[in-house]
Amino acid sequence: MHKVVSVTPQDDHSLILAFDNGTQRVFDVRPYLDKGIFVELKDLNYFRQVRAAFNTVQWPHEQDFAPETLYLESKELVT
Repeated sequence: MHKVVSVTPQDDHSLILAFDNGTQRVFDVRPYLDKGIFVELKDLNYFRQVRAAFNTVQWPHEQDFAPETLYLESKELVT
């Protein structure tokens, strides 16, 4: 599976992700914002603290997504 090498948070609660295969994709976090541990991500200041770690993305309180989820549920970034 593809690994996340960098992440850029967006103000619309999406993430621009760069993967180890050279692709850039956009992952929409909004569908998860009312679910369990992800509720905290509604706060944009906290959401912006995302970092690439352990081949995926992670926030300070250890919320994360599987790299497979990030790749399969994201859309190719169109520039």
